[in-house]
Amino acid sequence: MTGGAIGAKPCAMPVARILFVLPLPEPFDYAVPEGMEVSVGSYVTAPLGQTERLGVVWEILDDAAAAGRELKPVLSVYPTPPMPAAMREFILWAAKYTVSHPGHVLGMTLRARGGLSPSPTETVYHLTGEEPKKLTDTRRRVLDAAEEVGAANAAALAAAAGVSSGVVKGLVSAGALRAEEMAADLPFALPQPDLPGANLTGEQVEAAEALKAAMRGGGFAAFLLDGVTGSGKTEVYFEAIAEALRTDPEAQILVLLPEIALTQAILSRFEARFGAAPAPWHSGLADKERRRTWREAAHGRARIVIGARSALFLPYANLKLVIVDEEHDGSYKQEDGVTYHARDMAVMRAKLEGAGVVLASATPALETMVNAEAGRYTRLMLAARPGAARLPDVELIDLRRAPPEKNHWLSPHLTHALQETLAAGEQSLLFLNRRGYAPLVICKACGERLKTPGTENWLTEHRYSGRLVCHVTGYSIPKPGVCPACGAKDSLMGVGPGVERVAEEVRVLMPEARIEIFSSDTAMGGDATRGIIERMETGDIDVLIGTQIVAKGHNFPNLTLVGVVDADSGMKGGDLRAGERTYQLLSQVAGRAGRAERPGRALVQTYAPDNPAMLALADGDRDGFLQIERDVRAELGLPPFGRLAALILSAPSAEMVDEAARDIALAAPNGAGIELFGPAPAPITVLRGRHRRRFLVKSPRNVDLSAYMAAWMARLKLPRPVRVSVDIDPYSFM
Repeated sequence: MTGGAIGAKPCAMPVARILFVLPLPEPFDYAVPEGMEVSVGSYVTAPLGQTERLGVVWEILDDAAAAGRELKPVLSVYPTPPMPAAMREFILWAAKYTVSHPGHVLGMTLRARGGLSPSPTETVYHLTGEEPKKLTDTRRRVLDAAEEVGAANAAALAAAAGVSSGVVKGLVSAGALRAEEMAADLPFALPQPDLPGANLTGEQVEAAEALKAAMRGGGFAAFLLDGVTGSGKTEVYFEAIAEALRTDPEAQILVLLPEIALTQAILSRFEARFGAAPAPWHSGLADKERRRTWREAAHGRARIVIGARSALFLPYANLKLVIVDEEHDGSYKQEDGVTYHARDMAVMRAKLEGAGVVLASATPALETMVNAEAGRYTRLMLAARPGAARLPDVELIDLRRAPPEKNHWLSPHLTHALQETLAAGEQSLLFLNRRGYAPLVICKACGERLKTPGTENWLTEHRYSGRLVCHVTGYSIPKPGVCPACGAKDSLMGVGPGVERVAEEVRVLMPEARIEIFSSDTAMGGDATRGIIERMETGDIDVLIGTQIVAKGHNFPNLTLVGVVDADSGMKGGDLRAGERTYQLLSQVAGRAGRAERPGRALVQTYAPDNPAMLALADGDRDGFLQIERDVRAELGLPPFGRLAALILSAPSAEMVDEAARDIALAAPNGAGIELFGPAPAPITVLRGRHRRRFLVKSPRNVDLSAYMAAWMARLKLPRPVRVSVDIDPYSFM
């Protein structure tokens, strides 16, 4: 395909084939003007239609390729190192695997386009050592601030001193401050691999030595670091990072974490171990921080990058090690846009880069365990916590025999344990994976269940804010005073518990206790998250009540009791991984207790104490539980012993989506071993005013399911209002 245009002249210049950040099937051809230095991988701009577009040079053709052709010219080249060949290969592989356009995947690598240009500059001010002749109180505050914060711009100095920027400028005229132009985005400090690490136990040393040997040897190597909660997995992979940096001082290391909250919690540990904070990358960063990390990664100057799943798509110049912490976590699955699982993509990225990859977890995914048993990953075991710390005792509370009091959610056994723990001066954690006050709001007069307009999603009551919120779409309204269906006053009531309602119950039970809620509603941003974690670490919280955000990576030395309010909530629905995910989550939550000298215990409230996941949790028999899961999935041919793909379509009306579903079903290709299920209404049937249907495709492991889905999609010709998406290896069935 060419980028020709009316009026363009025949060209005898080299031809650059440019892949744009657009849903186009292949690169476009452009002439390279004389004197312009363009290479494969260069980031460039070029005209497309009436618009100037950003793209990457995918191939350079010689002059002969342009003979007699009318091509538009490349307009400009960014002063950024070209995208490495391994990254370009990864983009093409990811696009093919996920049945996406390469331009869509390319767009995922360019989410901070400000990083393509050199850092902007700003004027900063230094102390000169001279004191102004007229030293007012406001001037003294500015000089004190400059001494405390160092070089800073006028706005920052003025804010620190509580004065106007004019006072800062006046001190420049008086000779007390000196102005200097410097880059606004400073380089990240270099990590120091030879700083002392933790004192490792024997099995930690053994695991660390295996990883260090792989770093010295170079090339692709995949490891499963399988260690119980609190066993020191982080300290072990720190040793691998240090060895990678010793072996190649220019090496870059990527550490993936499933949650922003976990990223915040672990940054200080990195800084303590390596003398420098890593470069962060996640959705909570400001644009300035994102462009800085992107630029430094592309130039090879960011040695350690720590971030969420999208950090996998940064254009590293010299990637040598990828670590996927909590590799089992479901939040590594990207559900919108290009759907992918960051764990699986990380393994492929490392393979294409010739780098090492470490998957770390206390509860590895069944897919990962099967790969380790097949020899595709080297399994490194950490079976014990170091020092005096030991795994908590887990006790199941059978709610059929010992239910809570009416309109309460905590059983007598759990409430007594909370009171005992408070009396002992220790901390408790209550876990309930439901935000807000009540997950359902109904009218006592007419039975109306309040839903998000245009969907079937129930609204959750948040009593502290006085609002009803949809956690799927983000829709939010003040709680009405009357029922919108029947008009009855004061008839709306919340049904079921959320973390706010549990907190209310604990406050009545223990009015003297210091209680906080830890969820995505109360920890909005890094500062709020850090504040809660710090107050928990310093003992300023007696009872922490949280959603799954509390389960990941936090280390609270005085936490000795974990109570799971509703252990059965994750078992509902038709998700093939429901049991596995429930076990993983509850195991991680329980593992927060007893991580220091004081022993811990976990009390798990359940109506199904005979469920295999619950029995395995109580017995500490993870491998026995995984064997049951393995046997069931192998018999049914489900992942990891078979493959699944989903095709999801939506349209403005039920009639339109059903008609489109019939046409899509008729267009399905024949394939050996392929089983097609559907179309069926999605569990969330209506979302944002669009009606949804799902197909599920099942195949043996040896079938290229991505190719099958691509062939199916190529046959479809649907009305414009109908949208279709493909999800290879789906994790969500909603």
